[in-house]
Amino acid sequence: MLISSQKMLSVLLGLTLLVAGCATPVGVERVDPRTAHRALTRNVLSSGHLSEPSVIAFEQFDLRVLLDSEPDRALAALHDIMRAQSEPKPDVLFALAEGSFQHAEVSGDRAYFLASVVYAYAFLFPEDHARTPSPYDPRYRLACDLYNRGLTAGFAIEGSAEVVFQTATYALPFGQLAVTYDATPEHWGARRLSRFVPVADLEVRGLRNRYRHSGIGAPLAADAPLAEQAVNGSDFLPQKIKVPLNALLRIDEPRRQIRGERIEAAVELRIGFDAYTVEIEGREVPLELEGTAHLAYMLAESSIWEREYKGFIFGDLTHEETRLLGLRPYVRGRTPVVLVHGTASSAGRWADMLNDLGSDPRIRENYQFWFFNYDTGNPVAYSAMLLRESLRAAVQRFDPDGTDPALREMVLVGHSQGGLLVKMTSVDSGDRFWNEMSRVPLEELDVEPETRELLEGALFMEPEPYVGRVVFIATPHRGSFRAGNRVAHWLSGLVKLPSQLGRAGIDLLNNEASLFRVQGMKRLPSSVDNMTPGNSLVKVLSSLPVSADIPAHSIIAVKGDGPVEGGNDGIVEYSSAHIDEAVSELVVRSHHSVQDHPHAIEEVRRILLLHRGLD
Repeated sequence: MLISSQKMLSVLLGLTLLVAGCATPVGVERVDPRTAHRALTRNVLSSGHLSEPSVIAFEQFDLRVLLDSEPDRALAALHDIMRAQSEPKPDVLFALAEGSFQHAEVSGDRAYFLASVVYAYAFLFPEDHARTPSPYDPRYRLACDLYNRGLTAGFAIEGSAEVVFQTATYALPFGQLAVTYDATPEHWGARRLSRFVPVADLEVRGLRNRYRHSGIGAPLAADAPLAEQAVNGSDFLPQKIKVPLNALLRIDEPRRQIRGERIEAAVELRIGFDAYTVEIEGREVPLELEGTAHLAYMLAESSIWEREYKGFIFGDLTHEETRLLGLRPYVRGRTPVVLVHGTASSAGRWADMLNDLGSDPRIRENYQFWFFNYDTGNPVAYSAMLLRESLRAAVQRFDPDGTDPALREMVLVGHSQGGLLVKMTSVDSGDRFWNEMSRVPLEELDVEPETRELLEGALFMEPEPYVGRVVFIATPHRGSFRAGNRVAHWLSGLVKLPSQLGRAGIDLLNNEASLFRVQGMKRLPSSVDNMTPGNSLVKVLSSLPVSADIPAHSIIAVKGDGPVEGGNDGIVEYSSAHIDEAVSELVVRSHHSVQDHPHAIEEVRRILLLHRGLD
């Protein structure tokens, strides 16, 4: 039987509707939230693909297909469209910034990185403030990142991680970028900044948290070696210090200039210690800084790690010009926090604490951090004397007239053996240490004047007037049970004492043995000897209370979850670390290296805020 044409049409129409019911030309498909968010937020920096707003802009002017095949022609066409507009449209400027960055990455053409910088700046900082993009617009943050990344890529030395700035004219895809550069900020006291390295792209290891101060400009780190005529350590900074910088390319009236063929701009460098904002077009804009990446980069190239055990055995620090170091020049009005490391350790072990505390503006604006370096195998009293001498010298140097009260309220923080050194800045010993050693007064011994001066400096102490508060972390006030074992004493016998101590020891031993309470002594004790429970030094020191005028705080590590009173951290027992005069005591369930534990760091933060009345 034949089917009529009308019936055939009806069947075909029904089939068409059936198929259409399965897949409409426009529709939706539910996906999981993470997939949806990735699609909405993808951009050239996160995925290599343009963000949706940029795709829309190219699509709007029928340039999408051309962008895929000939991106330089598509960008040039969109640039011409922008120039023809009575006022450059933000949508077009942003698409040009992101599209130029993408093409620069693929082609390696620096001109497009610089073009991305110019477009992003024009998008972010219009002459008319009313046209400034909303901070809630996701393109705003991305435009900052395109500007920052494009800046370092555009001025990078080919084949190198460094960037270089100079007064010069650079090619742009649509004209020229005339850059002026004032190198004055490269002179930093007795140092000259050099070798500028971007730090935003560095992967950080070894630090728990990564802090960054989001804003505009490229975060850099620079070498700052001392000038040849300067004395090493003359500014209390390490020779291999890395200085944080921010580089900004300023373009006046960017939306007007970008419509021409020549753009005038200026590179501005700022030291990142205190410069956190910049004025652009009458607005205060935050600067981009990478504090954690800068710190990790500096420590990665430091020699302090190899000194930890060398400084214990061989005393390789004894010829340093200064033992007190900071990471920035002295700032008047900011209280010094002096961090004193423990045995076979170094200033690098304070990295997590410095990283966390330095990110807190309350701490950063009221404190400056100093580090005391010492040969940890030396006698404790000798190292403590060097600490006191170094701090006195700093006070005299930075504040000879006594007009900066911040230098009279220092906070000293000591870990392990470092805590013993700190305590010896805050006690009145009288002649207790000497009487424990000798049967006769010091003046009755037949020794050279240099030996007598050394003994007086090391064994007779009073609370130092510049110490305002002390913090003890895992400190063996009554000795360490590990110091008393056979291996520790074998290592102690390998310690090479400085020549000054060697001469003093020989001078002392030339006296009659009956004058000394310690019999059979053939050499001066090392720090391990001093920290052995029952040793005369810790016995006397533990009996001396911290001055009532100096608040003391204890942070004590105890491993495991057993009773605190019978516990230890693997090196020091709780009963040795506890002192009655502490105004606060925090027990942290940790191993001996508790100074990098979050609870210990937060306790130090609390103490510092309390000290400056900021709590």
